[in-house]
Amino acid sequence: MRMWSRKRWVAAGAAGAVLAGGVALQAPAVAEPGDSADVQVTVDIEEIEEPGVLAMSVAGDSVALAEDGSTLLVRQFVGTLPTVTVTDTRTAEEVPDNAAWAVLGSATDFVGGAGQAPISAGHLGWKPRLIDGGDGGLVTEGEEVVTVLDEPTQPGNNVGLVDQELLVSTFDSGAVAGDAYTVDADLFLRTPADVAAGSYTSTLTLSLFE
Repeated sequence: MRMWSRKRWVAAGAAGAVLAGGVALQAPAVAEPGDSADVQVTVDIEEIEEPGVLAMSVAGDSVALAEDGSTLLVRQFVGTLPTVTVTDTRTAEEVPDNAAWAVLGSATDFVGGAGQAPISAGHLGWKPRLIDGGDGGLVTEGEEVVTVLDEPTQPGNNVGLVDQELLVSTFDSGAVAGDAYTVDADLFLRTPADVAAGSYTSTLTLSLFE
């Protein structure tokens, strides 16, 4: 049987202690209960860039005509179209090439509230008036449209507001983009002197086209 000397045994024990000590130093650290750590989270959010739009608004939804300027042969009733605003928030780059916009108007026949015979929309006319067309002269009001009871002030304009008639327009949308423009119109209803009394109602529709 091989005998170990005390010196060898002590050396072996010392080596084992060193090895054991080495393993202990490599063991993972254990967090103490209640410890915590913070992680900061950041994000950059860009502002949404929405494209501009071309839009129309009308400062009111009704107008009452009042008699003024009647003659023995023709009764006349007048009023003012609520202000119409065309707003274009687009940049010139957002506007299609060669684009142009226009606001057109047409009216229905005047219908009597007590069963009176209707009054044709041909008896309703207007004279557009540009309030703010910008500085470039590229936004203009439409021509006056007179009624079927009037002599034409220019060829073919004594038709009343039966069909789509021009209120305001531009021939170059890109050049006037990024601004707002306003217009209204003098309205006049002209009827024969023997028109039946009573209340009448018509709907004047304004439409923006490009």
